[in-house]
Amino acid sequence: MNNLFRLSVCLLLTLQASLAQDGFSEGPFNQLIIRGATLINGNGAPPQGPVDIVIENNRITWVDAVGYPGVAIDPDSRPQLKPGGREIEAEGMYVLPGFIDMHTHIGGTAQGAEPDYVFKLWMGHGITSVRETAGRGVGFALDLKRKSAANQIVAPRIFSYTGFGQGSKEPISTPEQAREWVRQNAKNGADGIKFFGASPEIMTAALDENKKLGLRSACHHAQLAVARWNVLHSARAGLTSMEHWYGLPEALFDDRTVQDYPVNYNYQDEQHRFEEAGRLWKQAAAPYSDHWNAVLKELLELDFTLDPTFNIYEANRDLDRARRAEWHEAYTLPSLWRFYAPSMVSHGSYWHFWGTEQEVAWKENYRLWMTFINEYKNRGGRVTAGSDSGFIYQLYGFAYIRELELLREAGFHPLEVIRAATLNGAEALGLADQIGTVEPGKLADLVIVAENPLANLKVLYGTGAIKLTENNEVVRVGGVTYTIKDGIVYDAKKLLEDVKRQVREAKEKEGWELKQPGVD
Repeated sequence: MNNLFRLSVCLLLTLQASLAQDGFSEGPFNQLIIRGATLINGNGAPPQGPVDIVIENNRITWVDAVGYPGVAIDPDSRPQLKPGGREIEAEGMYVLPGFIDMHTHIGGTAQGAEPDYVFKLWMGHGITSVRETAGRGVGFALDLKRKSAANQIVAPRIFSYTGFGQGSKEPISTPEQAREWVRQNAKNGADGIKFFGASPEIMTAALDENKKLGLRSACHHAQLAVARWNVLHSARAGLTSMEHWYGLPEALFDDRTVQDYPVNYNYQDEQHRFEEAGRLWKQAAAPYSDHWNAVLKELLELDFTLDPTFNIYEANRDLDRARRAEWHEAYTLPSLWRFYAPSMVSHGSYWHFWGTEQEVAWKENYRLWMTFINEYKNRGGRVTAGSDSGFIYQLYGFAYIRELELLREAGFHPLEVIRAATLNGAEALGLADQIGTVEPGKLADLVIVAENPLANLKVLYGTGAIKLTENNEVVRVGGVTYTIKDGIVYDAKKLLEDVKRQVREAKEKEGWELKQPGVD
């Protein structure tokens, strides 16, 4: 456990009295027992139930198989409730480890999304830990991290990765400047660094220093630097995870050294940037070719983590679907709607004239991208689940569940999807001894849902899943029932109701109504 994480646990134990959860939660309890649930663990094991899960304060102390399906449970064979304890009757329900979102941003001023709104959307979808990959600044993130650790706010655990160079008084132009910034970032209390690429000598120095300090790292290999520094260069230099897929096709080039940019391309024009990115995987080595296999093999040997964030680019292959997802109506703020709309200046709002040709190209892009990710997983590689929400019509919380669906589309078994969302994320953070599975000794981060997510991942959405009953009645089922973090039981549906209230009040204040783009 790193020192800051130890501090977080200590703060939890000493500051529990300062809880300020406004009626959304109960606990922690001296003892909490979840009774009779089916456990879907994060280690790839098949479901098991009924089980009783015993939690004391913020730790799991016992996971006990207490019977067989359809057979009455002998009450004398079950863990006994202590005075002052709390029980959750979970017969017929499913328990999973708390979800870990490995690519997040805690709102944004441009989006008008403040932390309370974002956190409740995450927690309402069972997300108990987030890795913030650059945001409003290390001070902003670490203040929220401390408050979350002390459970003073409704929020997941926060692991803060500072954007490389953020806060520097001058541009980082030498290896020594890079090393000094990395040392200062560690002193500030950050958990790691989010890179976007730089010159080879700067990246080499920064990654080397970060590795010496025992911190972890992520990188979005932006096109401005990727021609000289792709994913293989980063992994060899000590990068621990890559974001999205930039830099990976470039490592797979076998008949060129740069992307096939049109002669009128301008990186600052985001339709240029993302339209051409949708043609990039076709320029890489063919799946299962010698070079493709060699790159995959080397990344495996380096124990490298892939965090694909499939969902954040899904609008590129079907803009109307992403723009009209049903949850936007009740959960998306007017300020986010404005940010998402076609614009030359809002990041990710590049719908200047997006159409059939772009979407067809991106569908093929996804096919090739998913092939690599799935095979990496098949050969033992670590793949995690990240959302990058708040851009391109992807809403906090909901986008994470969509990411799980897209991992399934890529070829992951539902159990492999859950492992990507839980244990793999914990391993990538270096915290698999603390979170990621449901087992004695680990922190009490859990998700309880009334429907089986292995049968239908859509039951994890806050809007639930549509189901037709035997009486020909259309109903909604699912949605997370409880999110448990540090042994504190949060009513997930109440959290989402509060988000709906915030959105409703924002609309009323502005007199806002949804209109189709370009329609008065």
